[in-house]
Amino acid sequence: MKKEKIEGNPYALLPFLVFVLLFLGTAFITKDFSSMPVVVAILIAGLFSLTMNRKESFAKKVEVFCRGGGDHNIILMALIFILAGAFASVAEATGGVDSIVSLGTSILPANLLLVGLFVVSCFISISMGTSTGTTVAIVPIAVGVAQQTGIDTAMAVGAVIGGAMFGDNLSMISDTTIAAVRTQETNMKEKFKSNFFIVLPAAIVTALILAFIPVGEAAVSPEQSYQLITVLPYLAVLVIALLGVNVLLVLVGGIVFSGIVGLANGSFDFYGLLGVIGDGIVGMENLAIIAILISGMVEIIKYNGGITFLLNYIVSKIKTRRGAAFGIAGLVSTVDVSTGNNTVSILMSGPLAKDISTKYGIEPKRSASILDLFSCCFQGLIPYGGQMLAAAGLASISPVSIVPFTFYPMLIGISGIIAILILFRKDTDLANEAVTEQQVQ
Repeated sequence: MKKEKIEGNPYALLPFLVFVLLFLGTAFITKDFSSMPVVVAILIAGLFSLTMNRKESFAKKVEVFCRGGGDHNIILMALIFILAGAFASVAEATGGVDSIVSLGTSILPANLLLVGLFVVSCFISISMGTSTGTTVAIVPIAVGVAQQTGIDTAMAVGAVIGGAMFGDNLSMISDTTIAAVRTQETNMKEKFKSNFFIVLPAAIVTALILAFIPVGEAAVSPEQSYQLITVLPYLAVLVIALLGVNVLLVLVGGIVFSGIVGLANGSFDFYGLLGVIGDGIVGMENLAIIAILISGMVEIIKYNGGITFLLNYIVSKIKTRRGAAFGIAGLVSTVDVSTGNNTVSILMSGPLAKDISTKYGIEPKRSASILDLFSCCFQGLIPYGGQMLAAAGLASISPVSIVPFTFYPMLIGISGIIAILILFRKDTDLANEAVTEQQVQ
């Protein structure tokens, strides 16, 4: 049998390999993940990508890079980053973070604070439909909780990331859900039901893990006071977000509300407010730069055939119905790890996943569920995804330090694998599947 040729260019993936080797290699040598800043590693990898494909002029490659970096989704992400930084900075300056943390710790026992962060994040994200919006709204609170209770900051932030990915995966207004449903030609209700029973055990186990993690009960002071007025901007942001208002408008409204509260209680004057807003923006600009550079590099990789190679390679290995389900999972996971964007990964791998599911008799609701589940799994684990970068920036910690505590994304990956093994346990080979397909037709 003639060996099937895999289309695409595997060498186009070298810039991604350069980034991984620089970032993880330096960390391994120095035993310090902060020794190689992410922005420097991605800049070097991005510049390396411009040296590839000698068939194209340098000007053309720069144009492709800029097209990727200037993608509307990336610019939107950058705007969210800087507005989130401004809101967090103003809210902290008014005493809002301290107040809401004091309020929370006075109500919840220490061992339930992490569970509370996770559950609140789940509720907010499934209502808002955006993991990034949930992350930027809740992480400042998580950081405050960690600082006042002695909980590891990375652990508190990891709980928020987990809850954010819960809603991103299940919400009917999430862009990942919409992308999965549209590309697989199914409906929201069926996809939700298919997903819910797979991820529910993961959510329950995550809550139990967080509940039993020792957090140092003595670190919580029940006598901490809080000012309700400084909590109101946060409550307003959450309520408005739950109403489905655009996240940019939510954050702008939060900045204005927090600013008014700060001016009223004397936290700062008008010029002080401007300075606080500026500090918040500057604190997040590094993340915006990283997002732009990553997207530009990915566009070069895509243009040179790297993503096409990955997709075709995975498809070429599929032989059975169960293998097809795992192939769809591997397809979207690989693209997500390569692009750092779960919505983009679904849109890119969706059409191929649809062809695979049709050929091997996988229900559209199942293929949509697999796409959404595994894209959210890896999006919650990669340290260079938008949610992780936003969380790390707001918490002033390395995104890599958060990864070990993102229990929910890990568990939905395990749940997804178990679900595929159970749902497709009556496996068939390619020949039998072809006979079945002919009988149906």
